[in-house]
Amino acid sequence: MRAIIVDDEDLARAVVREHLASHADVQVVAECPNGFEAVKAVTELTPDLLFLDVQMPKLNGFEVLELLEPPPAVIFVTAYDSYALRAFEVHAVDYLLKPFSAERFEEALERARRRITAPAQPGLAAIVASRRTETVPLERILVRDGTNVHVLPVGTIDYIEARDDYVAIHTGGKTHLKQERLAFLETVLDPSRFVRIHRSSILNIERLARLETYAKDSLIAVLKDGTKLQVSRSGHEKLRELL
Repeated sequence: MRAIIVDDEDLARAVVREHLASHADVQVVAECPNGFEAVKAVTELTPDLLFLDVQMPKLNGFEVLELLEPPPAVIFVTAYDSYALRAFEVHAVDYLLKPFSAERFEEALERARRRITAPAQPGLAAIVASRRTETVPLERILVRDGTNVHVLPVGTIDYIEARDDYVAIHTGGKTHLKQERLAFLETVLDPSRFVRIHRSSILNIERLARLETYAKDSLIAVLKDGTKLQVSRSGHEKLRELL
C-alpha cells in the first residue's frame, strides 16, 4: 500500500510513520503539513491510503476530501472526538484519537487493507458535498485547478453562472470553474446576500448597481463593474424582498 501522512504537527506525522515502519507492505510516499500540499500530493502520487488530520490551517480534513475525486481510503488521525460521526458518514476507514495505542493503530491498518481490496465504496467527495449543508451558510468555496487549490471567500464573489455540469464563479475579474450544481450552491449560500436571479445565475446583491428594463416585462441586473445579467420574474420578486 502506498500511503500519505497529512498533519500540521511534525511529531504527529512521526508517530504514524513510526507505527508504519514495521509494515513492509506499506510505503510512505509523502508527508504533508497542510491540506493544500495534501491535495497536490494525492493528485500526483495517487496513494492507496491517507492518514488525515481534521483540524489544520488553510484546509481542514473534510475540505481536503471534497477536492479529491476519487479519494484514497482514509484513516482520520485527530485529537478531537467531535468529528467522529461525520468521519464515518464520509465512509472513513477508521478514526484514530490521539494518543492511540499500537494495538489500536494495527486494527485501523488492517481495516484499511480490507477496504482497499474490497469493492469500491461510494465516492467520498460526493458524500462530503452532501454533508456540507451542516455548516451553512457557506463561508468559502474551494476550487481545484489541477494540483492547485483556490479558496474563494464568499464575500469576494460577484456572481455565479451555471455551465452544464459546472459553475463559473466570477470574482474580482477572474473566473473559476467548479464541478458543482448551481441549485446546490443556492441552498448553502447566505440567502440574505446571494439571490438566484435567473435559472442560470446567482448574484451577490452587494454587487448590484441597478435594474434596467430592456424589453417588455424583461429586466437585467447591472453590476457595479458593468456586467449585465438577466433577471427572471421570480428573481425580480426575490430582489424586491431584499432591496
